[in-house]
Amino acid sequence: MSKRINIIGIGMDGTETLTKKALQAIENAQILIGAQRMLDCFLKLGKPVFCSYKSKEIAEFIKECEYEKITVLMSGDCGFYSGAERLLPLIDDFETKVICGISTPVYFASKLKIAWQNMKFVTLHGVGGNIVRHVCSNPVTFFLLGGEITPKYICKRLCEYRLGDSTVHIGENFGGSNERITTGMAKELTEIETDKLCAVIVCNENHEKNLRSCIPDSEFIRGSVPMTKSEVRSVCVAKLKIDSDSICWDIGCGTGSVAIEMAFRCPDGRVYAVEKNEEAVSLTSENRIKFGCDNIEIISGNAESVIETLPVPDCVFIGGSGGSLEQIIMKVIEKNPLAKIVATAVSLETLNQCIEIFDRIGVETEIIQLAVTRTRKVGRHTMLAAENPIFIIRRNFK
Repeated sequence: MSKRINIIGIGMDGTETLTKKALQAIENAQILIGAQRMLDCFLKLGKPVFCSYKSKEIAEFIKECEYEKITVLMSGDCGFYSGAERLLPLIDDFETKVICGISTPVYFASKLKIAWQNMKFVTLHGVGGNIVRHVCSNPVTFFLLGGEITPKYICKRLCEYRLGDSTVHIGENFGGSNERITTGMAKELTEIETDKLCAVIVCNENHEKNLRSCIPDSEFIRGSVPMTKSEVRSVCVAKLKIDSDSICWDIGCGTGSVAIEMAFRCPDGRVYAVEKNEEAVSLTSENRIKFGCDNIEIISGNAESVIETLPVPDCVFIGGSGGSLEQIIMKVIEKNPLAKIVATAVSLETLNQCIEIFDRIGVETEIIQLAVTRTRKVGRHTMLAAENPIFIIRRNFK
């Protein structure tokens, strides 16, 4: 038996935004498969249906059923956060065709009369995710909702991070008779009640125009806590080669300056800033808000104890170990044998200890000594003001 499967994006409501090609495939199908709300649009055709939105369940049904012409209905477009991505590999033994539909951001943008090609797309549909970091770094951010995160939660989050003046568009029930679009500033929409299946577009005219590095020390909220200086911080973070979705640890985060620059580089990831000093924890929290880094999670406590509960890291910076350097390094290697590690040392004793630990566990390292000298004016003369030299120990990796 030769089975032919059409996977169709039915747009917003399955009728008004359905393409002609998609309608022909639906009319020619022997059976329709999809979630109930999508099947309801085509019950008048009187065709047999199989109600499911689970990829594995749909694939098993397709393999076992006797129908030859099968149509699977997907909401919106099959290429935009669609179940088609999970389903296609499960039915690759059959002849399949994907027929595109109108996606939520395309439909929403047309209603707002704005361009969508430069939007940052983020799905919070059934999952959590970073909100503020995306809004800070993009002029327009599209959020697909449908889980626990609601539009009012997004607005409250933006206000918490001093982005209450951002313009927010909320769209609900697209294509339906109860379609609603609400526009306002985030600070005006913190109590709005909406349908669970909705989308949000946030516009931020004051977004970051570049990926910041070597942020001047003066921009951070400071206290009596030591801070990794800008040039050293920039080199350390660059050496880690952080990916956009990396899970990072900042051990002994101090004011949070390294965690901030880490967070800029992993907007789809997470930074776990570990610190036992209460003043440092408070400063990191203040700087997290100032720089719009809601992808930083602050962990208060002794590093040796708390890292046991942290997610597996991709990149680890050790700026302060509290005397537990060996235990921390061993725990990192245990959690992820391929983790990227960068540590700093200001004394020869700490440098020697770090070298011994890595040598003992058979890990190759790159060691550099960085000495930063700035200038300062004394009368008509420009004088050199040297900072203390620092050693950067980096685990070698490809």
